[in-house]
Amino acid sequence: MTVSPEARLATQRDELRVALRHAEQALSLGIIDHLAAKIRARCPEAAYVSFSRRGEHRTIAVHGVLGERPSLIGACPWLWDGTESGHPLNAIDSDIALDIEWALLSPTSPIWALVLRGADMDDSWLLELPPVDRAARVAELVRGHHPKATAIVVDGRAAGGRVIGIIEGGPVAVRPSLTNRCEDALTRLIAQVFTLPHLAERHLMPVPCGFTHPHGVSSSDLVRLMPLTA
Repeated sequence: MTVSPEARLATQRDELRVALRHAEQALSLGIIDHLAAKIRARCPEAAYVSFSRRGEHRTIAVHGVLGERPSLIGACPWLWDGTESGHPLNAIDSDIALDIEWALLSPTSPIWALVLRGADMDDSWLLELPPVDRAARVAELVRGHHPKATAIVVDGRAAGGRVIGIIEGGPVAVRPSLTNRCEDALTRLIAQVFTLPHLAERHLMPVPCGFTHPHGVSSSDLVRLMPLTA
């Protein structure tokens, strides 16, 4: 069957639109990765940026930088609030605001998955800074529930990166046994691995021969094996 020039061009347009969306998502993550590196170079314990979005153009106002919670019920400690004279983060205050503003510009930006409601102010939000090494963090989270895990099977179609199988040294993947909190964190991290081309190429491999999807759906290029780092 002959394909018309119009149909070919429509297919190319759709393919380019998808490629553009993927590139924009990867760029958003790359901007936040670069921002996180700049912040941690000046404040190594940084884990979150507190901010608000104001006005018609949703301009970002940065309130400060916070560290990790000391416990599940503890509050995040403030490391910088912009008022301390001579603090190293003062020099990049405007960079932090502009980078977050750009990264959140699109309503489909993957950065929205890193945004949490703030507790200190009614209009405040917390941007969770991505870990320095996503693969190492994934391994840490998985082995907290499956200590013998050597790899995981992930599905990039399900919420961006759901863990659907755990490899524990043998050829057969077992169903994951994870807390909701751990599963949510893994979903965010694995979605980012799928989105960033250099991480996807390094950490995602074809699934083992004969692997059956636990939910009975067909296989896909988005179902991948992710070996866990040592």
